[in-house]
Amino acid sequence: MDISLVSDQRDLESTVARMADQIRHRGPDNGGGWADPAVGVALGSRRLAIIDLSPQGHQPMVSGSGRYVIAFNGEIYNHLEIRRILEAPSNAGLAGAAFRGHSDTEVLLAAIDRWGLQEAIRHCTGMFAFALWDREERALHLVRDRIGEKPLYYGWSGNVLLFGSELKALRAHPAWQGEVDRNVLALFIRYNYVPAPYSIYKGIYKAAPGTVLTFDKPVPTILPRLETYWSIKQVAQTGELNPFNGSDAEAVDQLEAILGDSISHQMVADVPVGAFLSGGVDSSTVVALMQQRHSNPIKTFTIGFKESAFNEAVHAQGVARHLGTDHTELYVTPAEAMGVIPMLPSLYDEPFADSSQIPMLLVSQLARESVTVSLSGDGGDELFAGYHRYHYGKNIWEQTEKLPVPVRKGASLAINSLSPERWDAIMRIVGPAVPSALKPHMTGDRLHKLAKVLPASSPEQMYRKFVSEWENPVNVVLGAKEPMTNVTNPEQWSCLKDFVQRMTYLDIVSYLPDDILVKVDRASMGVSLEARVPFLDHRVVEFSATLPPSMKTRDGQGKWLLRQLLYRHVPKALIERPKWGFGVPVEDWIRGPLLPWASSYLNEQSLRESGFFDPAPILKRWNEHLSGKRNWVYALWSVLMFQSWLESQARN
Repeated sequence: MDISLVSDQRDLESTVARMADQIRHRGPDNGGGWADPAVGVALGSRRLAIIDLSPQGHQPMVSGSGRYVIAFNGEIYNHLEIRRILEAPSNAGLAGAAFRGHSDTEVLLAAIDRWGLQEAIRHCTGMFAFALWDREERALHLVRDRIGEKPLYYGWSGNVLLFGSELKALRAHPAWQGEVDRNVLALFIRYNYVPAPYSIYKGIYKAAPGTVLTFDKPVPTILPRLETYWSIKQVAQTGELNPFNGSDAEAVDQLEAILGDSISHQMVADVPVGAFLSGGVDSSTVVALMQQRHSNPIKTFTIGFKESAFNEAVHAQGVARHLGTDHTELYVTPAEAMGVIPMLPSLYDEPFADSSQIPMLLVSQLARESVTVSLSGDGGDELFAGYHRYHYGKNIWEQTEKLPVPVRKGASLAINSLSPERWDAIMRIVGPAVPSALKPHMTGDRLHKLAKVLPASSPEQMYRKFVSEWENPVNVVLGAKEPMTNVTNPEQWSCLKDFVQRMTYLDIVSYLPDDILVKVDRASMGVSLEARVPFLDHRVVEFSATLPPSMKTRDGQGKWLLRQLLYRHVPKALIERPKWGFGVPVEDWIRGPLLPWASSYLNEQSLRESGFFDPAPILKRWNEHLSGKRNWVYALWSVLMFQSWLESQARN
């Protein structure tokens, strides 16, 4: 999906075809282009055929009225219901719509013809990013789904407006003038991802979830019109004001009905469908409800590692055996896992430093050997309060909130005055005098993590400290000044009362779309696999917003309601264990087999030559990490990913 708006551009079709070819992996089945030289507009598309494999699903597609042209990425899961409505005569006496094929794209266009753009989108349940050219109004609309499952970049390069699903499509245009934005780089090394609305390039942005951007004045100096058709902030606040007031059992019943319906819709495809299965609560719930709705064993996929601390395959196998799925697991060696690292800069297209990107790519490659669509359990932690930091943060906040901020800052400075090693030594000396219940929480590293968040004056500030890998990235990135984000802009914060609800809200507007969903989308589409996320059906999101905190967290454990649903299908003994991340032992790898690679980027000469970093703070952490004194893997991984990305850009 790409567009150029420029009055004197020639050969639009070849240009947009070249841009679309850069994202062939997202649509290997076929591609197409549409152009109108009279107005300087071109749309390009690559298609991964999921619904209606015939030529009738080809894009870009023109509406039945001829008014609209669309390039669409994603799925409208309820397109059959919308189609039945449109095929019936309208109350105004209009004849029912006639359809050429069976694609969801054609249904969306017919809905826009009938109801207009905004109303049509509100009817849709799905994940999508699309460009709609209105030939009558001479306006371009860029639309992104409610949560941000599908990516959409846009921006002006000179006098040319470009957009696409990935940055590599924009870079293929001859007018491309990409320049790394140092301010955004500071955000990247803080969060390990580039937060919306920014991209790593100056002047290029990500469309916000739940919005329509309209360009009807094709000049760079006039900002597009922004309309929000769905707001998670409004959903969260409305949910708190109108909470679910039924019993626990009724809440489980309702969640099963809504999530089950989401899964039923997302299993519909004209190609093979499977699911990722880690054996955790979220993926196991999705798989259990999938298998309940399918007469034959569904296909499930898991990646295993020999390192026991990172291996979830054994748990996934137990769940798969109980549910009777057609399960495939692949154990990969460290060498095989590390072998995908050179692919990451191209795959993620802008710096991205969530190291679980590695197993995500591996499991996507495994699934693509058997299926074209795979359902995922992502979103469960954010919707149902699963992350440890929510509950750890709440405990700290409740115990320290009434203390004056200067007192908390003083306590933080006192803790930081001693290294983690010194605290560990002290604990070994005074250990017998410390109650056993306190000992697990008193290691040096954990004390320093406590010191990091103690000075926070609000839950939002505490959240930012929790997710910051570099506390002061402007001291690391030369010439940088951090811009505002959804995490730091008070206008974007919710007005929720509960601490955990405020934390989950911030994750849903930042970490979920800009990290988790980026990871899932690029890894899966990079191997031409469509990943679907049933938890992010907007009806599930809206229901979760109505749940009182006690239905999300109970007895010190998150995802309480979701667990009750899962226990209807899977024995508790197969699920209950400490929460694991979907990760790989990068911490040890960069001290061992990846040391030559890491050292090639984390040395003073390389850091100075790149021209973006002050080497001193990075080298300090690198040396501490190599010595084993501290674990700085997440902070260092962001620098490594940027340096390797920058090198890959220089080669291309």
